[in-house]
Amino acid sequence: MGALLSFFVVIVLVLLALAGIKGAGLYVLFGTIIPYAAVATFILGVILRVIKWSRSPVPFHIPTTCGQEKSLPWIKYSKLESPAGTMGVIGRMALEVLLFRSLFRNLKTEQRDDGAKLVYGSNKWLWLGGLAFHWSMLIVIIRHLRFFTQPVPFFVNIIDSLDGFLQIGTPHLLMTGVILLLAVTYLFLRRVFIPQVRYISLPADYLPLFLIMGIATSGILMRYFFKVDIIHVKELTLGLATLNPNIPAGIGVIFYIHLFLISSLFAYFPFSKLMHMGGVFLSPTRNLANNSRMKRHVNPWNYPVKVHTYEEYEDEFREKMKDAGIPVEKE
Repeated sequence: MGALLSFFVVIVLVLLALAGIKGAGLYVLFGTIIPYAAVATFILGVILRVIKWSRSPVPFHIPTTCGQEKSLPWIKYSKLESPAGTMGVIGRMALEVLLFRSLFRNLKTEQRDDGAKLVYGSNKWLWLGGLAFHWSMLIVIIRHLRFFTQPVPFFVNIIDSLDGFLQIGTPHLLMTGVILLLAVTYLFLRRVFIPQVRYISLPADYLPLFLIMGIATSGILMRYFFKVDIIHVKELTLGLATLNPNIPAGIGVIFYIHLFLISSLFAYFPFSKLMHMGGVFLSPTRNLANNSRMKRHVNPWNYPVKVHTYEEYEDEFREKMKDAGIPVEKE
């Protein structure tokens, strides 16, 4: 049900762009106003989310570790699994952000022999799919810088050449576009066909996947099948980037559908689980050093507590304790 609802939302978005451009001719709305509004929502939303997270109190030292903590000199500790200093934390964060280190250790559990046995096994497909999805998405975004810059940065041309090194077809097939579509399709199918994952999946889990599928599909269609005037497309995008919007005539409707889906994803981003992109850097379980055996961490919320020691208690009630026959430590 959640998948159907999200799919329906994306179909409605496509039909809105199609009707707005093809039927009503709202080129300024879909080519200028909505993209600017989406980018503004994205920037403000991300800033507000990060400010909110940064204000969240972290009273306890709670790094997650899976290695030996640094303690006595003759005990070897794990510098990455249980970092004791800043450099170790940076190394662990780099592995987490660039290679999805924790996801690499993801395990699957199965019940066998009619539930008599609980079996744990390696599960690298999610790690591989996530890695392919995120890296191909990053390269696709970098490649699109050619539409927003003039002259085009040299590294964009290099990445573009490497991406199409197979030189299949005209224009050349760009591998990251295909990999992105395959990876996001895999991430969707695992939510549909794995019962445990399907059970915990919500419409909010499916909607970003369908939006990215729509963006990748419309981009591939625009590049290989329904050609658009690329000169006019760059004129429009460059105008948006330089805050001098201009809507040239003759750009195919498929481009406006592509742009509207991207704008929808941008506007939805700060309110979705996609914000894990920024949240991973603010997670205290990741960005704190595990140095509890070297440094005493005191909860800043602790307030002074007035203590009534036994010595003070006996001083106050000594005579009454003697009268009652209760032994005392001082006469």
